[in-house]
Amino acid sequence: MVQIPNTPAPTKSPVPRPVPTSADVARLAGVSRATVSYVLNNTSAVRISEPTRRRVHEAAKELGYVPHAAARSLRAGHSRMVLMPTLTVPAGPRYSQFVHEVQGALSRLDYTVVQYGATGLSGDDAARAWAELRPVAVLMPTPGIGPEGVAVLKRSGARAVVTLSSTAVEGAHGLLLDQAGVGRSAAAHLHASGRRRIGVVVPGEQGLEIFAAPRLAGCREALDGTGATVTELPLAYTEESAAALAARWPDLGLDGVFAYNDEYAMLLMRALQDEGVRIPEDTAVIGADDLMLGRLLRPRLSTVRLALPSGRELASLIDRAVRNPGAAPESHELLGATVVRRDSS
Repeated sequence: MVQIPNTPAPTKSPVPRPVPTSADVARLAGVSRATVSYVLNNTSAVRISEPTRRRVHEAAKELGYVPHAAARSLRAGHSRMVLMPTLTVPAGPRYSQFVHEVQGALSRLDYTVVQYGATGLSGDDAARAWAELRPVAVLMPTPGIGPEGVAVLKRSGARAVVTLSSTAVEGAHGLLLDQAGVGRSAAAHLHASGRRRIGVVVPGEQGLEIFAAPRLAGCREALDGTGATVTELPLAYTEESAAALAARWPDLGLDGVFAYNDEYAMLLMRALQDEGVRIPEDTAVIGADDLMLGRLLRPRLSTVRLALPSGRELASLIDRAVRNPGAAPESHELLGATVVRRDSS
């Protein structure tokens, strides 16, 4: 007699819970579907009492309901997505803080910020990839596209393209950062401090030349005709590169250095001190960006503070452009490269 082993009864797969709808939220909150839409889409045209808003939000949270972005886009005729291509170069803490402020300000205006990672594309090819996501606006942290790329984005539905760089792009709103002004301010400060043989750090990292080149040019411009010399100093952001440069310092004979930004300044200053170079007695050092760490060094680091728009101001510009896509592009020059003199110079 063949004995058949006992086999466990097949278990039933759990029935998936139905996706909650706005009708479910309306029933639980005791309001109409239209009211749910007004509340969850932050519609300002209809006045909704605060208790009603609270009931709707509580019901949505209890059910796990979130509005459907695609459906909302269809109703509005455009998305609420603001696309920010990520930088392909080191951003630094100052820029990271700025991005955080912009994201918060746009969220309060009911926009969703999506950061788009690098895919090996650049220029107008990158613009075509961004256009596939149908953003309502694109915020470019560096010059990366030309007029053709701007046109591609606008044809795909982008109501605003905003660049944050030292050069304007035809068809885009521009916030112009005076990178050359940073170099002029640093060089003028060193010259006023009695320095005549001035080095200018140029980072070796690929991509930073869009900032470093105008800063170097600004230094040359500020010292033109003064009799002071400018020496270009290539420097990678490594301890080894800084140590190699510091070892050559006696042969360079420099009495002042603008180190591109605070991070490179701190790197180089440590290497110079390890070689016995006194700061500022032998060589004055100045950076840029006014980072907190620079204030904690000894000697405390002199710096150039560059004005950036507040997150609220930039979000407001994007919102105006989205609401009025036919308006002429705005261009704002951000001035205010201010020297903050501390102990290192």
